[in-house]
Amino acid sequence: MHIIPVTVPRFVKKAFPNVVWEFLAKGKSIYLTFDDGPTPEITAWTLDILKQFNAKATFFCIGKNVKEHPEIFHKIITDGHSIGNHTYNHLKGWKTKTDDYVNSILKTQELFNQQFLNSKFANHQPSTCPEQLVLSEVEVSQRVTNLFRPPYGQIRPKQVKKLCHLGYNIIMWSVLSMDYYNTLPKEKCLKNVIKNTSSGDIVVFHDSIKASKNMQYTLPKVLEYFSKKGYEFKRIPE
Repeated sequence: MHIIPVTVPRFVKKAFPNVVWEFLAKGKSIYLTFDDGPTPEITAWTLDILKQFNAKATFFCIGKNVKEHPEIFHKIITDGHSIGNHTYNHLKGWKTKTDDYVNSILKTQELFNQQFLNSKFANHQPSTCPEQLVLSEVEVSQRVTNLFRPPYGQIRPKQVKKLCHLGYNIIMWSVLSMDYYNTLPKEKCLKNVIKNTSSGDIVVFHDSIKASKNMQYTLPKVLEYFSKKGYEFKRIPE
């Protein structure tokens, strides 16, 4: 049984006015987001598909995954995408004390910053790919952002208040692909996105093993469908 709906009910958005559910349409723009990576088997594939369509996206990374796979974390940034925080261990906000929840986020942010300082982004050598340009410190810091998405969408008002006070922008979504449901037919996953997405929407996928069957079927078709209709795929913030 699918408890979480594909689109977010209006009363839920009103209950959490300090988080971002979608953006005001600026032309034809869609904001693809990917949760739970980086994952070696999936994230690299995702980056290749996005590049084929000149699409940008935002990756909400789990801290422990970044620690285990820093090279993929770096590749996300040098490919021109944004990074968001997804806690260190994929915590459920409803079941976690606020101090513990915030500390997990801060631990992840510190790891992001360390990876940036220890990297050679500023000395990144250009390749034959136009996207692989030398990135300045400012450009990279803009892509390692203060964005946060709560795992499972679970967050309590007190946690929202604390994170907003710390300067985080909490990014939720307007369309949930439900790619992580193993029993969901891949065609249904595609329909969830195609049928419900319009300009300004934030769409959630997962670059994880669990979601791979549905995501790897759906993402190329979504990119092709909306590209043919003149949409751009943008990172957060643009």
